[in-house]
Amino acid sequence: MTGTTGTTGRQTPSQRKSAGAARTFEALPPAKGSRAPFAESWWGRAWLEALEESSLESGRLQRGRTYARGGAVGQVTVAPGSAAAAVRGSRRTPYRSTVRVRQFTDRQWDRLLDVIAERAANIAALLDGDMPAGLADDAEAANVTLLPGPGDLDPDCTCPDWGHPCKHAAALCYQVARLLDRDPLVLLLLRGRGERELIDELGRRSVARAAAEAVTAPSVTGPGEVVPRPRAGEPAKAVFLSRAEPPPVPVELPPVPNRPGRGPALAESGRPGPGVDPAGLELLAADAATRAHHLLVAALDGARHAGTAPPAPLTEWQDAVRLAATHPGLEVFARIAATCGRTPTELAAATRAWRHGGAESLDVLENPWSPRAGLMDRAREALRADWSDGPPPRLRAWRNRWTVEGRDAQLRLGRDGHWYPYAKEGGTWWPDGPPDADPAVVLATVLGP
Repeated sequence: MTGTTGTTGRQTPSQRKSAGAARTFEALPPAKGSRAPFAESWWGRAWLEALEESSLESGRLQRGRTYARGGAVGQVTVAPGSAAAAVRGSRRTPYRSTVRVRQFTDRQWDRLLDVIAERAANIAALLDGDMPAGLADDAEAANVTLLPGPGDLDPDCTCPDWGHPCKHAAALCYQVARLLDRDPLVLLLLRGRGERELIDELGRRSVARAAAEAVTAPSVTGPGEVVPRPRAGEPAKAVFLSRAEPPPVPVELPPVPNRPGRGPALAESGRPGPGVDPAGLELLAADAATRAHHLLVAALDGARHAGTAPPAPLTEWQDAVRLAATHPGLEVFARIAATCGRTPTELAAATRAWRHGGAESLDVLENPWSPRAGLMDRAREALRADWSDGPPPRLRAWRNRWTVEGRDAQLRLGRDGHWYPYAKEGGTWWPDGPPDADPAVVLATVLGP
């Protein structure tokens, strides 16, 4: 099957800037059931509607759904303007399928970013993996069509089928709908902007907007009393000392910053004092800002976090792993590896575990434990019942671990009730993905297509 690129011609400055913003998503496990929808979110369903309304071959779409449900789609690479993956068909070598989407121009992006930045709730929702339904309407009012419509998707494939789309490209499109369900920023990447570039630009616009409001807007603190707001950058201590009474707490709190601050650039301004490492102090300041931002967001989101117990204090080792996982980079990793008393391989495995599930995942990596009697037997019976493709692979059990016989694959049960996938690389067991409460889902993931 062949198709047009839909993105020919000279790239805009924005497109050249986003050229390195591609994201690769691991192959999704086979979907359970033959009638479960591929998309639950409204933006995921809009993607599927654009696919199905522009297709001339309903039979190929049905085969594409079957391929996608069966795990025939490999890793999906999403880049500005396109998504691509290897899709297994009838021959031994997979086909290469691509779907292209028109990128926004710089002028369209400027209008869309203004629409998003107008409301702090829009930014918070995107960072939380959600897309407000009103955002698409607001974007449309600004003459920017955020969601693709019929004819906007341009599928292509290396197979000899001339269908539009062929079943392999259709399978990729259905898999992209599942990715969109999980992360709406995938749609914005397809339209031309990567997550980092997008968040940075929204942050700049929000800060500029807040600074303009702080300079121009008056603050009424009591009947007949109007006090000018402090200028942007004025020290808080000077503002408080200039008043006999402290200012009242505002009824409406200002919006939470989209991202935590980066802290002072000590390494550029000279050593802060004898015996102090500027780079290390910069890292700790940036980390403190990140943690404070997370705590503030959680504290203000009472509906979601009501009744949630605060996390247990971290041990020195757990905090070292958290630092390495939160601030990726060779310099940070080397500094922690040199002082934590663990080998670089141990720290690398611990860091990967932390990224998949925090302290619980690190505990699964390092501490085997014995579940209560009957728990593993019941899980094995549930696995047999849920395994749709014949009997499940043979599993060798030891404490909370199942090792797949004949494969470098393993499942580990955490104390939190979730199953964690592991794969053996170079003789070492490595965390191999996020956990799930269903062992069948994790087993299908770790075994791969």
